[in-house]
Amino acid sequence: MIASSASLPARTAIPLVTTVARLVLGGVLIAAGWLKIGNPSDSVVAVKAYQLLPDSVATTVGYGLPIIEIVVGVLLVVGLMTKVAGVIAALLMLAFVFGIGWAWAHGLRIDCGCFGGGGELGAGQEPSYLLDILRDFGLVLLGVWTVRFAPGAFALDSALGLAGDTGRGGSDDDGDDDHDQGARA
Repeated sequence: MIASSASLPARTAIPLVTTVARLVLGGVLIAAGWLKIGNPSDSVVAVKAYQLLPDSVATTVGYGLPIIEIVVGVLLVVGLMTKVAGVIAALLMLAFVFGIGWAWAHGLRIDCGCFGGGGELGAGQEPSYLLDILRDFGLVLLGVWTVRFAPGAFALDSALGLAGDTGRGGSDDDGDDDHDQGARA
């Protein structure tokens, strides 16, 4: 009985925490994409500054990234295809963490280009790699949470019957066994 009463608040809170995680991650992606989409050439410059991809690939990524960020962000905010959007968002954030770490490890002095701009830093400007990595890793964690506990509250997935089994109720394997063991004791 104690386990059941302790899990009730958690079962109530998890969808709300998931919704907050979805909204924060989605909002960040929409903002990042929106700030880049108006000037895609800056996004290309930012991707090329990492010196991680061949120029042709960096150009494609630079033009495509703002669109992907906005689409995935909108899907997260409305809670549609939540698990897929959460996986893509978490992988994007992991790629950003890797890219920023790469730039730092290779002594590049660039702006991450996360919210527009990007490229080489001007004289007297210092990179903020550690803060960028910590921010993006926190967003990775929000993506993982969103995938694990999707879709959260106020999600189109739920309204359209696409949520399926969310796994928040615990394992079915031990639900009846706990009750049976309690009866035997």
